[in-house]
Amino acid sequence: MNWPLKPLGNFLSESRVISTNPAVERRIRVRLNAEGVEKRPVVTERKGVTRYFIRRSGQFIYGKQNLHKGAFGVIPNELDRFESSSDLPAFDVSEDLRPKWIEYFFKQGNCYQTLVSIAKGAATKRIQPQALFGIHIPSPPIHIQDELIYQMDACCSEQAKLLKEIAHQETLLAQLKQAILHEAVQGKLTADWRRENPDVEPASQLLERIRGEKQRLVAKKKIRRERPLPPIVLEEIPFEIPERWAWCRLGDLCEKTGSGSTPRGGKTAYVSSGIPFLRSQNVHDDGIGLNGLVYIPEFTHIQMRGSVVYPRDVLLNITGGSIGRSAIVHDEFDEANINQHVSIIRPVERDMGQFVHKVLLSPYFQRQIIEAQTGSGREGLPKNKMDRILIPVPSQTEQVAIIERVESLLASCRQLEVEIGHARAQAENLLQAVLKEAFTPKTV
Repeated sequence: MNWPLKPLGNFLSESRVISTNPAVERRIRVRLNAEGVEKRPVVTERKGVTRYFIRRSGQFIYGKQNLHKGAFGVIPNELDRFESSSDLPAFDVSEDLRPKWIEYFFKQGNCYQTLVSIAKGAATKRIQPQALFGIHIPSPPIHIQDELIYQMDACCSEQAKLLKEIAHQETLLAQLKQAILHEAVQGKLTADWRRENPDVEPASQLLERIRGEKQRLVAKKKIRRERPLPPIVLEEIPFEIPERWAWCRLGDLCEKTGSGSTPRGGKTAYVSSGIPFLRSQNVHDDGIGLNGLVYIPEFTHIQMRGSVVYPRDVLLNITGGSIGRSAIVHDEFDEANINQHVSIIRPVERDMGQFVHKVLLSPYFQRQIIEAQTGSGREGLPKNKMDRILIPVPSQTEQVAIIERVESLLASCRQLEVEIGHARAQAENLLQAVLKEAFTPKTV
Protein backbone atom coordinates (compact mmCIF):
# COMPACT_ATOMS: atom_id res chain seq x y z
CA MET A 1 0.00 0.00 0.00
CA ASN A 2 1.01 3.66 -0.36
CA TRP A 3 2.08 5.87 2.54
CA PRO A 4 -1.11 7.32 4.03
CA LEU A 5 -1.66 11.08 3.89
CA LYS A 6 -2.84 12.35 7.25
CA PRO A 7 -3.60 15.87 8.54
CA LEU A 8 -0.87 17.47 10.62
CA GLY A 9 -3.45 18.00 13.33
CA ASN A 10 -3.23 14.25 14.04
CA PHE A 11 0.37 14.71 15.17
CA LEU A 12 0.67 18.26 16.56
CA SER A 13 -0.51 19.80 19.80
CA GLU A 14 0.20 23.46 20.45
CA SER A 15 2.38 24.18 23.48
CA ARG A 16 1.19 27.17 25.51
CA VAL A 17 3.34 27.09 28.66
CA ILE A 18 3.43 30.72 29.77
CA SER A 19 6.77 32.14 30.86
CA THR A 20 6.32 33.57 34.35
CA ASN A 21 9.68 35.35 34.23
CA PRO A 22 10.27 36.39 30.60
CA ALA A 23 13.77 37.53 29.65
CA VAL A 24 14.79 39.44 26.53
CA GLU A 25 18.07 37.53 26.33
CA ARG A 26 16.18 34.24 25.88
CA ARG A 27 14.13 35.00 22.81
CA ILE A 28 14.16 32.90 19.65
CA ARG A 29 13.25 33.70 16.07
CA VAL A 30 12.66 31.65 12.94
CA ARG A 31 14.69 32.61 9.88
CA LEU A 32 13.18 32.94 6.42
CA ASN A 33 13.97 30.67 3.47
CA ALA A 34 13.83 27.52 5.61
CA GLU A 35 17.06 28.41 7.40
CA GLY A 36 15.89 27.25 10.82
CA VAL A 37 15.61 28.57 14.37
CA GLU A 38 18.13 30.79 16.14
CA LYS A 39 18.59 33.05 19.15
CA ARG A 40 17.13 36.50 18.56
CA PRO A 41 19.40 39.51 19.10
CA VAL A 42 18.56 41.38 22.28
CA VAL A 43 16.29 44.37 21.62
CA THR A 44 14.53 46.86 23.86
CA GLU A 45 10.96 45.83 24.67
CA ARG A 46 7.99 47.48 26.33
CA LYS A 47 7.44 45.65 29.58
CA GLY A 48 4.23 43.77 30.15
CA VAL A 49 2.83 44.21 26.66
CA THR A 50 3.51 40.82 25.03
CA ARG A 51 2.92 37.42 26.56
CA TYR A 52 5.75 34.91 26.03
CA PHE A 53 5.72 31.13 26.08
CA ILE A 54 8.43 28.64 26.99
CA ARG A 55 9.66 26.55 24.07
CA ARG A 56 11.33 23.14 24.28
CA SER A 57 13.90 21.50 22.07
CA GLY A 58 12.39 19.15 19.50
CA GLN A 59 9.22 21.22 19.10
CA PHE A 60 8.12 22.29 15.64
CA ILE A 61 7.79 26.09 15.41
CA TYR A 62 6.73 28.48 12.69
CA GLY A 63 5.97 32.16 12.06
CA LYS A 64 2.29 32.92 11.52
CA GLN A 65 3.03 35.80 9.13
CA ASN A 66 5.94 34.21 7.28
CA LEU A 67 5.40 30.45 7.07
CA HIS A 68 4.98 30.84 3.30
CA LYS A 69 8.40 32.56 3.25
CA GLY A 70 10.14 29.67 4.95
CA ALA A 71 9.81 30.73 8.61
CA PHE A 72 9.67 27.28 10.23
CA GLY A 73 11.94 24.76 11.87
CA VAL A 74 12.66 22.44 14.79
CA ILE A 75 13.95 24.00 18.01
CA PRO A 76 17.55 22.77 18.62
CA ASN A 77 18.87 21.56 21.95
CA GLU A 78 20.82 24.76 22.65
CA LEU A 79 17.60 26.80 22.57
CA ASP A 80 15.70 24.58 25.02
CA ARG A 81 13.50 26.65 27.36
CA PHE A 82 13.90 29.80 25.28
CA GLU A 83 10.81 31.89 24.59
CA SER A 84 8.66 33.25 21.79
CA SER A 85 5.36 35.09 21.48
CA SER A 86 2.14 33.59 20.13
CA ASP A 87 3.15 34.83 16.67
CA LEU A 88 5.71 32.01 16.74
CA PRO A 89 3.62 29.07 17.96
CA ALA A 90 5.41 25.84 18.88
CA PHE A 91 4.05 22.29 18.87
CA ASP A 92 4.78 19.03 20.58
CA VAL A 93 4.92 16.23 18.01
CA SER A 94 3.45 12.78 18.61
CA GLU A 95 5.61 9.66 18.57
CA ASP A 96 4.22 8.70 15.14
CA LEU A 97 5.96 11.55 13.34
CA ARG A 98 9.45 12.95 13.64
CA PRO A 99 9.69 16.76 13.94
CA LYS A 100 12.38 16.74 11.26
CA TRP A 101 10.06 14.82 8.94
CA ILE A 102 7.68 17.79 9.11
CA GLU A 103 10.53 20.24 8.51
CA TYR A 104 11.76 18.36 5.43
CA PHE A 105 8.18 17.99 4.19
CA PHE A 106 7.80 21.78 3.99
CA LYS A 107 11.24 22.14 2.40
CA GLN A 108 10.63 19.67 -0.44
CA GLY A 109 9.79 21.50 -3.63
CA ASN A 110 9.66 24.67 -1.51
CA CYS A 111 6.22 23.44 -0.47
CA TYR A 112 5.95 26.24 2.08
CA GLN A 113 5.65 28.84 -0.68
CA THR A 114 2.23 27.44 -1.63
CA LEU A 115 0.79 28.04 1.86
CA VAL A 116 0.01 31.74 1.32
CA SER A 117 -3.45 30.62 0.15
CA ILE A 118 -4.42 29.53 3.67
CA ALA A 119 -3.37 32.81 5.32
CA LYS A 120 -6.30 34.79 6.73
CA GLY A 121 -6.73 38.31 8.07
CA ALA A 122 -7.86 41.76 7.04
CA ALA A 123 -4.78 43.95 7.54
CA THR A 124 -2.10 41.31 8.19
CA LYS A 125 -2.37 37.79 6.76
CA ARG A 126 -1.55 35.01 9.20
CA ILE A 127 -1.59 31.22 9.08
CA GLN A 128 -3.26 30.10 12.29
CA PRO A 129 -2.58 26.66 13.84
CA GLN A 130 -5.99 25.35 12.78
CA ALA A 131 -5.11 26.02 9.15
CA LEU A 132 -1.76 24.31 9.66
CA PHE A 133 -3.48 21.28 11.18
CA GLY A 134 -5.46 20.78 7.98
CA ILE A 135 -2.36 20.23 5.80
CA HIS A 136 -1.95 16.56 4.85
CA ILE A 137 1.47 14.96 5.18
CA PRO A 138 2.78 11.53 4.12
CA SER A 139 3.16 9.35 7.21
CA PRO A 140 5.36 6.29 6.61
CA PRO A 141 6.35 4.03 9.50
CA ILE A 142 8.69 5.65 11.99
CA HIS A 143 11.67 3.45 11.02
CA ILE A 144 11.35 4.58 7.40
CA GLN A 145 11.16 8.21 8.53
CA ASP A 146 14.36 7.71 10.53
CA GLU A 147 16.17 6.14 7.57
CA LEU A 148 15.13 8.91 5.16
CA ILE A 149 15.90 11.66 7.68
CA TYR A 150 19.39 10.19 8.08
CA GLN A 151 19.89 10.37 4.31
CA MET A 152 18.52 13.91 4.11
CA ASP A 153 20.70 15.07 7.02
CA ALA A 154 23.75 13.66 5.25
CA CYS A 155 22.72 15.44 2.06
CA CYS A 156 22.27 18.73 3.94
CA SER A 157 25.73 18.38 5.45
CA GLU A 158 27.28 17.73 2.04
CA GLN A 159 25.35 20.60 0.48
CA ALA A 160 26.54 22.98 3.21
CA LYS A 161 30.16 22.02 2.50
CA LEU A 162 29.69 22.57 -1.22
CA LEU A 163 27.99 25.94 -0.77
CA LYS A 164 30.71 27.06 1.63
CA GLU A 165 33.39 26.20 -0.92
CA ILE A 166 31.42 27.92 -3.69
CA ALA A 167 31.04 31.06 -1.56
CA HIS A 168 34.81 30.99 -1.01
CA GLN A 169 35.36 30.77 -4.76
CA GLU A 170 32.99 33.69 -5.33
CA THR A 171 34.93 35.76 -2.79
CA LEU A 172 38.25 34.95 -4.46
CA LEU A 173 36.83 35.81 -7.87
CA ALA A 174 35.54 39.17 -6.62
CA GLN A 175 38.99 39.88 -5.16
CA LEU A 176 40.60 38.92 -8.48
CA LYS A 177 38.41 41.38 -10.42
CA GLN A 178 39.29 44.13 -7.97
CA ALA A 179 42.99 43.30 -8.27
CA ILE A 180 42.77 43.52 -12.07
CA LEU A 181 41.23 46.99 -11.90
CA HIS A 182 43.67 48.13 -9.21
CA GLU A 183 46.71 47.07 -11.23
CA ALA A 184 45.20 48.63 -14.35
CA VAL A 185 44.93 52.12 -12.83
CA GLN A 186 48.46 51.81 -11.38
CA GLY A 187 49.90 50.95 -14.80
CA LYS A 188 51.07 47.50 -13.75
CA LEU A 189 48.99 45.62 -16.33
CA THR A 190 50.71 47.41 -19.20
CA ALA A 191 54.31 47.51 -17.97
CA ASP A 192 55.40 45.23 -20.82
CA TRP A 193 53.43 47.36 -23.32
CA ARG A 194 55.36 50.48 -22.26
CA ARG A 195 58.67 48.69 -22.72
CA GLU A 196 57.61 47.82 -26.27
CA ASN A 197 56.31 51.37 -26.93
CA PRO A 198 58.84 53.74 -25.32
CA ASP A 199 58.14 56.71 -27.60
CA VAL A 200 54.46 57.25 -26.77
CA GLU A 201 53.66 60.86 -25.95
CA PRO A 202 53.49 61.75 -22.24
CA ALA A 203 50.07 62.16 -20.67
CA SER A 204 50.91 65.80 -19.94
CA GLN A 205 50.39 66.57 -23.63
CA LEU A 206 46.96 64.93 -23.56
CA LEU A 207 45.99 67.02 -20.52
CA GLU A 208 47.21 70.17 -22.26
CA ARG A 209 44.94 69.43 -25.24
CA ILE A 210 42.01 68.82 -22.88
CA ARG A 211 42.58 72.18 -21.18
CA GLY A 212 42.68 73.92 -24.56
CA GLU A 213 39.51 72.21 -25.74
CA LYS A 214 37.66 73.15 -22.54
CA GLN A 215 38.67 76.78 -23.02
CA ARG A 216 37.42 76.65 -26.60
CA LEU A 217 34.06 75.15 -25.52
CA VAL A 218 33.68 77.83 -22.85
CA ALA A 219 34.49 80.60 -25.35
CA LYS A 220 31.84 79.24 -27.73
CA LYS A 221 29.41 78.96 -24.81
CA LYS A 222 29.03 75.23 -25.37
CA ILE A 223 29.78 74.59 -21.70
CA ARG A 224 29.72 76.74 -18.58
CA ARG A 225 32.86 78.16 -17.06
CA GLU A 226 33.39 76.64 -13.64
CA ARG A 227 35.49 77.71 -10.70
CA PRO A 228 39.05 76.38 -11.12
CA LEU A 229 39.87 73.30 -9.07
CA PRO A 230 42.81 73.59 -6.65
CA PRO A 231 46.25 72.51 -7.87
CA ILE A 232 47.44 69.04 -6.89
CA VAL A 233 49.89 68.95 -3.98
CA LEU A 234 52.35 66.15 -3.28
CA GLU A 235 50.60 65.04 -0.08
CA GLU A 236 47.43 64.17 -2.03
CA ILE A 237 49.04 61.67 -4.40
CA PRO A 238 47.87 58.20 -3.27
CA PHE A 239 50.32 55.96 -5.14
CA GLU A 240 53.17 55.97 -7.61
CA ILE A 241 52.36 55.91 -11.33
CA PRO A 242 54.55 55.24 -14.40
CA GLU A 243 56.94 57.93 -15.58
CA ARG A 244 54.93 59.22 -18.56
CA TRP A 245 51.58 59.21 -16.73
CA ALA A 246 50.14 62.26 -14.95
CA TRP A 247 47.70 63.06 -12.19
CA CYS A 248 44.59 65.12 -12.88
CA ARG A 249 41.42 66.00 -11.02
CA LEU A 250 38.29 64.34 -12.38
CA GLY A 251 36.54 67.66 -12.99
CA ASP A 252 39.43 68.89 -15.13
CA LEU A 253 39.04 65.91 -17.47
CA CYS A 254 35.36 66.59 -18.08
CA GLU A 255 33.21 69.05 -19.94
CA LYS A 256 30.33 68.11 -17.64
CA THR A 257 29.80 66.46 -14.28
CA GLY A 258 26.58 66.62 -12.31
CA SER A 259 23.34 64.89 -11.41
CA GLY A 260 19.78 65.26 -12.62
CA SER A 261 16.53 65.77 -10.74
CA THR A 262 13.15 64.12 -10.26
CA PRO A 263 10.27 65.58 -12.30
CA ARG A 264 7.41 67.09 -10.33
CA GLY A 265 4.50 64.80 -9.70
CA GLY A 266 6.43 61.70 -8.66
CA LYS A 267 5.22 58.58 -10.46
CA THR A 268 2.53 60.55 -12.28
CA ALA A 269 5.32 62.29 -14.23
CA TYR A 270 6.20 59.00 -15.93
CA VAL A 271 4.63 57.88 -19.21
CA SER A 272 4.36 54.52 -20.95
CA SER A 273 6.78 55.56 -23.70
CA GLY A 274 9.04 58.50 -24.35
CA ILE A 275 12.53 59.44 -23.18
CA PRO A 276 14.25 56.81 -20.97
CA PHE A 277 14.66 58.16 -17.43
CA LEU A 278 17.59 56.46 -15.75
CA ARG A 279 17.61 55.97 -12.00
CA SER A 280 20.23 54.39 -9.76
CA GLN A 281 18.57 50.98 -10.14
CA ASN A 282 19.32 51.14 -13.89
CA VAL A 283 23.04 51.87 -13.45
CA HIS A 284 25.15 48.71 -13.19
CA ASP A 285 28.87 48.15 -13.58
CA ASP A 286 28.31 46.06 -16.70
CA GLY A 287 25.93 48.50 -18.38
CA ILE A 288 22.48 50.07 -18.33
CA GLY A 289 19.84 47.76 -16.84
CA LEU A 290 16.37 48.00 -18.33
CA ASN A 291 14.48 46.38 -15.44
CA GLY A 292 12.29 49.03 -13.87
CA LEU A 293 13.11 51.55 -16.60
CA VAL A 294 10.63 54.45 -16.72
CA TYR A 295 10.00 57.16 -19.29
CA ILE A 296 9.35 60.89 -19.27
CA PRO A 297 7.62 62.94 -21.99
CA GLU A 298 9.62 64.97 -24.49
CA PHE A 299 8.67 68.33 -22.96
CA THR A 300 9.95 67.23 -19.52
CA HIS A 301 13.16 66.05 -21.16
CA ILE A 302 13.60 69.48 -22.74
CA GLN A 303 12.98 71.18 -19.38
CA MET A 304 15.70 68.96 -17.89
CA ARG A 305 18.18 69.60 -20.71
CA GLY A 306 20.99 70.09 -18.19
CA SER A 307 20.97 66.36 -17.41
CA VAL A 308 20.58 64.85 -20.88
CA VAL A 309 22.55 61.63 -21.27
CA TYR A 310 24.42 60.94 -24.50
CA PRO A 311 26.32 57.91 -25.83
CA ARG A 312 29.80 57.49 -24.31
CA ASP A 313 28.81 59.35 -21.14
CA VAL A 314 29.86 57.65 -17.91
CA LEU A 315 27.18 57.40 -15.21
CA LEU A 316 27.91 57.11 -11.49
CA ASN A 317 25.49 56.42 -8.66
CA ILE A 318 26.14 59.07 -6.02
CA THR A 319 23.68 58.20 -3.23
CA GLY A 320 22.18 55.25 -1.39
CA GLY A 321 23.12 51.61 -1.14
CA SER A 322 24.29 51.42 -4.75
CA ILE A 323 26.65 54.40 -4.46
CA GLY A 324 29.75 53.82 -6.58
CA ARG A 325 28.07 51.70 -9.22
CA SER A 326 29.00 52.98 -12.65
CA ALA A 327 28.02 52.34 -16.27
CA ILE A 328 29.28 53.59 -19.60
CA VAL A 329 26.60 54.53 -22.12
CA HIS A 330 27.29 52.69 -25.34
CA ASP A 331 27.10 54.23 -28.80
CA GLU A 332 23.91 52.36 -29.67
CA PHE A 333 22.02 54.00 -26.79
CA ASP A 334 19.66 56.86 -27.64
CA GLU A 335 19.23 60.02 -25.57
CA ALA A 336 18.09 59.64 -21.97
CA ASN A 337 17.84 61.64 -18.77
CA ILE A 338 18.74 60.98 -15.13
CA ASN A 339 17.46 61.69 -11.65
CA GLN A 340 19.27 63.26 -8.71
CA HIS A 341 20.82 59.98 -7.54
CA VAL A 342 22.92 59.59 -10.70
CA SER A 343 25.74 61.78 -11.97
CA ILE A 344 26.92 62.28 -15.54
CA ILE A 345 30.68 62.23 -16.09
CA ARG A 346 31.37 63.43 -19.63
CA PRO A 347 35.08 63.52 -20.59
CA VAL A 348 36.24 66.25 -22.96
CA GLU A 349 38.04 63.55 -24.94
CA ARG A 350 35.05 61.31 -25.57
CA ASP A 351 37.23 58.27 -26.22
CA MET A 352 38.47 58.46 -22.61
CA GLY A 353 35.12 57.23 -21.28
CA GLN A 354 36.13 53.56 -21.27
CA PHE A 355 39.27 54.28 -19.26
CA VAL A 356 37.50 56.63 -16.84
CA HIS A 357 34.85 53.96 -16.28
CA LYS A 358 37.50 51.44 -15.28
CA VAL A 359 39.05 53.98 -12.89
CA LEU A 360 35.66 54.60 -11.27
CA LEU A 361 35.23 50.87 -10.65
CA SER A 362 38.71 50.43 -9.17
CA PRO A 363 39.24 49.93 -5.43
CA TYR A 364 41.17 53.21 -5.39
CA PHE A 365 38.24 55.33 -6.63
CA GLN A 366 35.67 53.43 -4.54
CA ARG A 367 37.71 54.32 -1.43
CA GLN A 368 37.71 57.95 -2.51
CA ILE A 369 33.92 57.85 -2.72
CA ILE A 370 33.65 56.53 0.83
CA GLU A 371 36.00 59.22 2.15
CA ALA A 372 34.22 62.02 0.27
CA GLN A 373 30.65 61.14 1.26
CA THR A 374 28.64 63.71 3.17
CA GLY A 375 25.15 64.05 4.54
CA SER A 376 23.25 62.54 7.43
CA GLY A 377 20.66 59.86 6.82
CA ARG A 378 21.26 59.25 3.12
CA GLU A 379 24.90 59.07 2.16
CA GLY A 380 25.90 61.03 -0.90
CA LEU A 381 28.83 62.16 -3.03
CA PRO A 382 28.55 65.91 -3.76
CA LYS A 383 29.76 67.30 -7.07
CA ASN A 384 32.39 69.58 -5.52
CA LYS A 385 34.07 66.61 -3.83
CA MET A 386 33.67 64.27 -6.77
CA ASP A 387 35.32 66.75 -9.13
CA ARG A 388 38.37 66.98 -6.84
CA ILE A 389 39.15 63.25 -6.82
CA LEU A 390 42.53 62.53 -8.43
CA ILE A 391 42.63 60.43 -11.58
CA PRO A 392 45.83 58.73 -12.91
CA VAL A 393 46.06 59.46 -16.63
CA PRO A 394 48.16 57.56 -19.23
CA SER A 395 48.44 58.48 -22.91
CA GLN A 396 45.44 57.74 -25.11
CA THR A 397 47.23 54.89 -26.87
CA GLU A 398 48.08 53.24 -23.55
CA GLN A 399 44.48 53.71 -22.41
CA VAL A 400 43.44 51.56 -25.37
CA ALA A 401 46.00 48.91 -24.38
CA ILE A 402 44.74 48.99 -20.77
CA ILE A 403 41.11 48.56 -21.82
CA GLU A 404 42.00 45.61 -24.06
CA ARG A 405 43.99 43.92 -21.28
CA VAL A 406 41.30 44.52 -18.65
CA GLU A 407 38.46 43.33 -20.90
CA SER A 408 40.37 40.16 -21.76
CA LEU A 409 40.98 39.36 -18.09
CA LEU A 410 37.44 40.25 -17.05
CA ALA A 411 36.05 38.04 -19.83
CA SER A 412 37.91 35.13 -18.21
CA CYS A 413 36.42 36.14 -14.87
CA ARG A 414 32.92 36.17 -16.36
CA GLN A 415 33.45 32.64 -17.66
CA LEU A 416 34.51 31.58 -14.17
CA GLU A 417 31.39 33.27 -12.78
CA VAL A 418 29.23 31.20 -15.13
CA GLU A 419 30.94 27.98 -14.03
CA ILE A 420 30.60 28.88 -10.35
CA GLY A 421 26.95 29.77 -10.94
CA HIS A 422 26.35 26.33 -12.45
CA ALA A 423 28.06 24.71 -9.48
CA ARG A 424 25.89 26.71 -7.07
CA ALA A 425 22.71 25.71 -8.92
CA GLN A 426 23.72 22.05 -8.83
CA ALA A 427 24.52 22.25 -5.12
CA GLU A 428 21.21 23.95 -4.35
CA ASN A 429 19.32 21.37 -6.42
CA LEU A 430 21.06 18.48 -4.67
CA LEU A 431 18.89 18.59 -1.55
CA GLN A 432 15.69 19.11 -3.57
CA ALA A 433 16.43 15.98 -5.58
CA VAL A 434 16.86 13.96 -2.39
CA LEU A 435 13.70 15.48 -0.86
CA LYS A 436 11.67 14.73 -3.98
CA GLU A 437 12.78 11.12 -3.84
CA ALA A 438 12.02 10.87 -0.13
CA PHE A 439 8.50 12.27 -0.37
CA THR A 440 7.46 10.52 -3.56
CA PRO A 441 4.74 8.01 -2.55
CA LYS A 442 6.17 4.51 -2.37
CA THR A 443 4.65 1.08 -2.14
CA VAL A 444 5.45 -0.46 1.21
